[in-house]
Amino acid sequence: MLIVLFEKNIMIRMKSKWYCILLLMSSAVGISAQITEGNISEKADTVKTKEIQEVILKSQHKKQFADHANYTFDKEALEKARNSKDLLTTLPELQLDPISNTVKSIKGGKVLFLINGIEASDNQIKSVTPTNVVRVEYFDIPPARYSQRADTVVNIITRNPEVGYSYGADVTSALTTGFVNGSAYAGYTKGKNDFGLEYSINLRDYNNRQYSKIYDYSLNDIHYRSDESGKDHFGYTDQNIALRYANVNPEKKYTFQSKLSFDINTNFNKGIGNSVYTKDLITENHNTIHNSNSNYTSPTLDLYYSKNIGKKDELSLNIIGSYYNTKSNQFDYEWVSVTDEDVFNNKMNLKAKQTGLVGEIVHIHNFEKGKLSSGYRITNTNISNNLVNLLGNSDYSVNYLTQYLYTEYSGKKDKFTYRFGIGLTNIHNKSAGTTQDDLTLNPKLVLSYSIANNQSIRVTSDYTSKSPWADALSSNIVQVVPNIYKTGNPYLKPSHILRNNLVYSFNNKYFDFNLVPFYNILYKDITQFYVFVEELEGYTLTNENSKYTRQAGIQFSGSIKPFGNSLLIIKPFFQFSSILLKKQDGTEIKNDYLRNFFTISSEYKSFSIQYQFNIPVYVLNGAFLSTNENASHLFINYKKQNWTFSTGIYWLGIPSEYKTKSLPESLVGYTAQTQICNNKNMIVLGLSFDFSSGRKLQIQKKLNNSTTPATTF
Repeated sequence: MLIVLFEKNIMIRMKSKWYCILLLMSSAVGISAQITEGNISEKADTVKTKEIQEVILKSQHKKQFADHANYTFDKEALEKARNSKDLLTTLPELQLDPISNTVKSIKGGKVLFLINGIEASDNQIKSVTPTNVVRVEYFDIPPARYSQRADTVVNIITRNPEVGYSYGADVTSALTTGFVNGSAYAGYTKGKNDFGLEYSINLRDYNNRQYSKIYDYSLNDIHYRSDESGKDHFGYTDQNIALRYANVNPEKKYTFQSKLSFDINTNFNKGIGNSVYTKDLITENHNTIHNSNSNYTSPTLDLYYSKNIGKKDELSLNIIGSYYNTKSNQFDYEWVSVTDEDVFNNKMNLKAKQTGLVGEIVHIHNFEKGKLSSGYRITNTNISNNLVNLLGNSDYSVNYLTQYLYTEYSGKKDKFTYRFGIGLTNIHNKSAGTTQDDLTLNPKLVLSYSIANNQSIRVTSDYTSKSPWADALSSNIVQVVPNIYKTGNPYLKPSHILRNNLVYSFNNKYFDFNLVPFYNILYKDITQFYVFVEELEGYTLTNENSKYTRQAGIQFSGSIKPFGNSLLIIKPFFQFSSILLKKQDGTEIKNDYLRNFFTISSEYKSFSIQYQFNIPVYVLNGAFLSTNENASHLFINYKKQNWTFSTGIYWLGIPSEYKTKSLPESLVGYTAQTQICNNKNMIVLGLSFDFSSGRKLQIQKKLNNSTTPATTF
């Protein structure tokens, strides 16, 4: 978060000649990196930030392209914003999530933030002054190389670099329970060199989470029912420390950046409960204990180099390496209350050492009327496990390798803009007992037609593949209640996803929205079901590949300004979906739901107030229906120069609640309800400070990756 120099509103003309080859190596299956591409329309809209010229901008403006929209900001928005993070929340489909204190999409999904093409943390976004923001590129259809790693990409384009420094800190804390979000940053730019230091912490410590769960099933012609309720104390602490150095040389046309970061995570759970256990007509009272904890540390090194070759080409390389050292423990114990006789005793200890490497190389060539992007990315994760569970002691290693080769051309013809490409994905997963290979072509088409200056129709279609995550492939097994177990499935195959969207976009002074009919098919979709395991003489919850999952529906998202300004802004999100899941044995499971989320906000001078809420709905997940997290959050901000004072009430009138119930097709009847009573009517106070001098040196990084997160199951 930064305070900035007052200048006239700006708008930029950019000439963009991009060329990008990227090489990245980062750990693992879950890459999260993206980089924005240069605009593909008129030259006035494709610019390098070093060539920006200032022009008076009289009003806020949106320009729609095939895969993204460009937003520029008027004088009022720039004066109200204390940093670029405040500007992002004015976009129709973005909002501030008060729980994490980060910007998220009202549609959900992963959002990747960039500054001049380089992946940016929340602290880095706060360090950019609003008057240095030229425009924001909002990619609701990520380019091919990012489509497997994020649902939305947001690129903040800034002005010319200058010598300067910035620093800031913020903290938000609940008054009566363990809830803390905090961060601090400092940056210094001189000449071609830029230095940065960041720290963030998220702490949760709740001692009153209440739950109830029922398992109902028949086994060997005997009816069983386990009805358990209890209370637990749980929490976690996430910390991140990052050191960053960049060298940008305009004369030699290269950019170099190195970033060293450390992630530190700890979490725990301590629970006690009571269970009424029924076996046919015999009923017993049981006591239960559920304790677990895990921790890991992860140093990560990110090296990036990019160089312009001539006037039309650019080559970029990125290598990322990470290492996780994880320890996980779980203890579940159930006994008969009267006799103290053991019912089951589950102990699990896991020590995992995980290394990750991601490498990407991308080349971009600009033609007179279009642009060709080609690249190759490789990701590899290796995990060595030392495991003690109810089956005994085992040492084994797994390796997950994904390679992605792609090329893509984008251009413009009259009122049409287009992007088409082809990719090839190879997934090679080697577990303790099997090896899986998958080779898939990944075509993609984006076609846009401009009906008018403020209206467009876009058609998108793509076919991608997705590797199972590490926990889903795990061969670990734990006991949950008598006769019920949980495990992964090393034999899972990658899923393939066909997405088809028709997008109608409209914007004026009062409305800015997207209306999206969609039809998606997930072949070999990974879902959870109970299966009978003879060796365990019970049922096991495991992952399996369904034949396919079909999703069809329509979605509305955007913003409504009844007065044409920020005095009142309503951001609604609706998604009606009709789901059909077909298992390998031909069984069909159906589910219809209406996802929703609403944000209502008002700004007046230095004050702002916002209320977020939703109506939870049951969404299909294999043999289960589960609700999304409920929301009812009210918060107020007051800005005074470099300071922001905030307060709020989260989960107003209700605790956070989570419900799950099984479908009739499930072998085990299961219902569960969990409430975190600590955060009902949770009052929080917040304070933040930001300062900047001059303009920060911003680099244009065309590749952004991250390694797979720690494995704890």
